[in-house]
Amino acid sequence: MAARIRAFRPGDERALYEICLLTGASGADATGMYRDPNLLGEIYVGPYLRLAPSLAIVGEDETGVAGYALGVADTRAFEKACERDWWPPLRARHPHGSFPPGSPDDRLIRMIHNPPETSEDVVERYPAHLHIDLLPRLQGGGYGRRLLESLFDALLAAGVPSVHLGVGLANERAIAFYEHLGFTVVHRYTGSQIMARHL
Repeated sequence: MAARIRAFRPGDERALYEICLLTGASGADATGMYRDPNLLGEIYVGPYLRLAPSLAIVGEDETGVAGYALGVADTRAFEKACERDWWPPLRARHPHGSFPPGSPDDRLIRMIHNPPETSEDVVERYPAHLHIDLLPRLQGGGYGRRLLESLFDALLAAGVPSVHLGVGLANERAIAFYEHLGFTVVHRYTGSQIMARHL
C-alpha cells in the first residue's frame, strides 16, 4: 500500500513525538542522545498540535504514521501563545538543573525556559513557519513534497503569503530538499540557517 497524506487526528501524538526523536539528530536517530525521550517532541511537535492542529499534516503507510509537516500561520502570535499556554507547565515539570549542565537534555530544558524568538525581519517577510520530518521508509518517494504541498495549500487558504523554516547546517540532505522546493537562505547562524519561500 502506498503511503497517504492526511490531516492530523487526535491519537497521532505519540507517533509524531517518536518521529521527532527518530529524526532529531540532523535527520538521524537521536534516541541515544537524550535521557528524556519526550523533550524534543515537547518543543518541536506538541505546541503545534495543541495550538495549530489544522496545520498539521501526516504521512501514513501500512505500518503507521511515518512523517509529518507542522506549521503555523503567524509565527509571532504562536510564540506569544506558547509563552501563555504551552511553556509554563513544561517549565514547572522541568526546572533548571533537572539534568547535568551542558548535557543534551539540559540544552533542551534551557530552550523551554528561554525559547528563541524569531528575528523581526524574518517574520515581517515570512510570517508563517513549519517543521517537517519523515522516517527513512517514507523518504525518497515524493512524500515530503506532498506533505509540504498540502501544508502550503492550507497556509494559502489562511491568507499566508510566505513561510520560513530553520535547519541545521549538518543536515545537508534536508537543505538540498528545501532548495529543490524553492527555499532560499535568509539568515545564517553558527550551526543553522533560516530558509524561506513565497507561496
